[in-house]
Amino acid sequence: MLKNINKLGLCLVLAGGILTQAANVSEAKELSERSVQVLMNYAWAILPNKFTTQNGKVIEVDKKKRDEVMIPIGLARNIIQVARLSAHAQICELPEEQTANYRAMMKVENDKKKWSDQQLLYISQLHLFTVMWLTGNVKVTEKAGEKEVTVNERGTPIKQSCTDVQKKQVKTQIDAYLKSLKKPS
Repeated sequence: MLKNINKLGLCLVLAGGILTQAANVSEAKELSERSVQVLMNYAWAILPNKFTTQNGKVIEVDKKKRDEVMIPIGLARNIIQVARLSAHAQICELPEEQTANYRAMMKVENDKKKWSDQQLLYISQLHLFTVMWLTGNVKVTEKAGEKEVTVNERGTPIKQSCTDVQKKQVKTQIDAYLKSLKKPS
């Protein structure tokens, strides 16, 4: 287990560099399969064993049955791309757009009637982790020679700047994403 955490920490450092490079709002570069896998692994690692939804529904995840919960890598890449927009909306202090972006993505996946409750929870967790990573709420530190992943749930996130031009660009990209979902297939 400790070996896996060390390996995960190294992968997160690598993914962090990739995501940081891709964090420029104007860039729409596709992440490599390895980068997507790293993010998927971390989302899996922080996926709760038991989760209660707002309406009281309890979702239990058997962590020994990972293959039953995993989603295709192409979908994971799409979730990460949507999460990047959500992160930029958060950085640019656009909470309505951030919420609309996330909810639209989840609605699309729910409407497919293809995913189990556990998979939908995982999709949400992958989105959440990516947003947290890009906004500086997740970090990898070294303690006693070992990598440790820390989620900054209560602390102050790293303050990132957002110009008026970037803010407008984020709004435009989220609007385009939302409009693309309304097109008939």
